[in-house]
Formats: sequence, C-alpha cells, structure tokens
Amino acid sequence: MHKPFILVTNDDGVYAPGIRALHEAVSSLGDALIVAPERDNSAVSHSLTMNRPLRVIELEKNIYTIDGTPTDCVTIAINKILNTKPDLLVSGINPGANLGDDISYSGTVSAAIEGTMYDIPSLAFSLAGNPPYDFEVAAAVAWKLASMALAMHLPPNTLLNINIPPLKAGEIRGIRFTRQGRRIYQNAIQETFDPWGRKHYWIGGGTVLWSGGDDTDEQAVRNGYISVTPIHLDLTNHGGLEYLEQQWKM
Repeated sequence: MHKPFILVTNDDGVYAPGIRALHEAVSSLGDALIVAPERDNSAVSHSLTMNRPLRVIELEKNIYTIDGTPTDCVTIAINKILNTKPDLLVSGINPGANLGDDISYSGTVSAAIEGTMYDIPSLAFSLAGNPPYDFEVAAAVAWKLASMALAMHLPPNTLLNINIPPLKAGEIRGIRFTRQGRRIYQNAIQETFDPWGRKHYWIGGGTVLWSGGDDTDEQAVRNGYISVTPIHLDLTNHGGLEYLEQQWKM
C-alpha cells in the first residue's frame, strides 16, 4: 500500500509553533517533510525571489529551511529537494485568520497556490483569533481535512483555504463550505515621524469592514464554524468575459 508523502510549509518561518503542530498532526498520515522560510514572511503574497540566490539548510531530518518566501520554498522543494512528487501539500497553521481579501496578501495561501500549480492537492490552514494561540484543536482539524483530501481528492486546479475559529473542540459547531467574503480596512495607513521629523507611513491596523453575506468565510468563522473555501487558480471573471464580448463590441 502506498504511503502518502506530505510537504509541509508556511509563511511564519520554520520555527513557528503552528508549522510544528501541523507537521506533527499530518505525520501520522504519511511521510511528512517541512520546507519553510527561515524567518517570518507574512503578507508576501505569491512572490518569488529573483534578485539573489537562495540557500537551503537542512536543520534536522525532514526539516529544511530556505532564506526566501513561501513560494520559493514550495518550488525549490518540488524541483530540487524532493525525490518524489508530494501527494499533498499543507501550509500553516497561520496564527490569525486568512479571510476575505486577505487571501490576496497571504503567504500561507500562496504556498498552497504554488502547490496547486504543480498539480499537488494543497490546503492552507489558519487559526482565527488573537494571541496567545493554542494550536491543538487546529492541528486536529488539519489532520481530519488532510486525511479527507488524501482519500477523496480535490476539484481540478483548486486549493482549500481553511480557517478555524478560536474555540475548544466541543464548541466548534461544524464545517461550512464557504465563498470568499470582502474585507476592507479603513484608516489602515498610519503616519509616523522619525527623530529628524521626516514623515513615514506604517501599513497596518485600522477598522475592518466586512461584506458578502451569510455564506462567506468570515461569517462562518464568526458563527463558530470551520470555514472551507475552494480557491480556483483561474482568476478569469467568466461572467465579465461574456459581458465584454456582448457589450464592448469593437
């Protein structure tokens, strides 16, 4: 019987507690190997490092780190480190949710996007809430959904973005399959001054405004459910394409 091979990565760095919890959880499903950034790469999106060489270090058996982005880690792992194509890629567990428009910035999700581009079933896991984070429940959820992905596969060209509410196991109300909501930040750019009085800008914080409806990822997590959102690699707005073909006649 084939023993699954699982690639584990993240955007928070190889020493983050979330990736260690994830690695431990999925190791019971097969042979699991970590390839992760050497430091925090949150919000780097799907960026590749192309202006300098990258270094791979084997920290211990089945744990590698790269001085690059999550996408660097996945592509180098698949093309240079591994001898066989993974049966599954899992990314996370991110401390903090990746909901709505945050998906566009997320290194956690982008690692799963890169895996999907290589035709590897890929899951991105995030734990909602605020620090301190307890990854025990999230790791159990990751084990369950990873085992389901290995057994039943995913739709073509599709990854799963999974967000887990910060609740105890008995308090989680179940799983909901959701669509991506909309998340807008007001007053997210702060002005600050250095000791010489020069103005600088710091991106972060602000007031969060949500929209999208009851079937969105944000609403599911807010209501105590695990949100599972299928993300398709095809970014084409097919309805918009049809509109342009019909209305924008050249």
